[in-house]
Amino acid sequence: MKIEAISPEMVTKLSQDPHVTSAGEREKVLEVAIGREVRSFRKQKEITVAELASMTGLSIGMLSKIENGNTSPSLSTLQTLANALSVPLTSFFRRFEEQRTAVHTKAGEGVELEREGTRAGHQYNLLGHIGSNSSGVIVEPYLITLSEQSDVFPMFQHGGIETIYMLEGKVDYRHGDEVFSLVPGDTLFFDADAPHGPEVLVELPALYLSIICYPQSVS
Repeated sequence: MKIEAISPEMVTKLSQDPHVTSAGEREKVLEVAIGREVRSFRKQKEITVAELASMTGLSIGMLSKIENGNTSPSLSTLQTLANALSVPLTSFFRRFEEQRTAVHTKAGEGVELEREGTRAGHQYNLLGHIGSNSSGVIVEPYLITLSEQSDVFPMFQHGGIETIYMLEGKVDYRHGDEVFSLVPGDTLFFDADAPHGPEVLVELPALYLSIICYPQSVS
């Protein structure tokens, strides 16, 4: 197993800029989604592009641009298409009516639960949850407390990526064949499919954040 420390070179590989406003990108995605809806409704009606062009008075080239998301059609153009396809104008936007959710959990109000595979004395407090979402990723943020009565169990194993951030106490934490000594301020970021978990409880109580990310299942 290859162990890597974070480096400036790794950071340069990260492509997402959190400071860029999303207005332009959102408009482009909207164009693509409208185009997909237009194409989908046209095919449902078994209408060719040429036939739709004749019905609407739009050129074949313009329809091709709309369906491929390469242009921003005006509302009047969309209304013309909606009339020709016998669908509501709003149906072209249906994939963009998703709500963007935020969850605010006040101090001490995390939901205590027993996660699947939880060991005795491992107190899990779920700090928030967003189910089905447009990112395609599920994130489970936990505040985990280990006490004198906690079992040591370095064999947790599940899909996804996990990040641990140590807040209090000291723990020797195993991941695969490696053991990491975690103290407050330390972070451990790892593939959760390898066996992992606290192996030695050095200083208790121990408190750390555990954030687990995995792909959203498609129903």
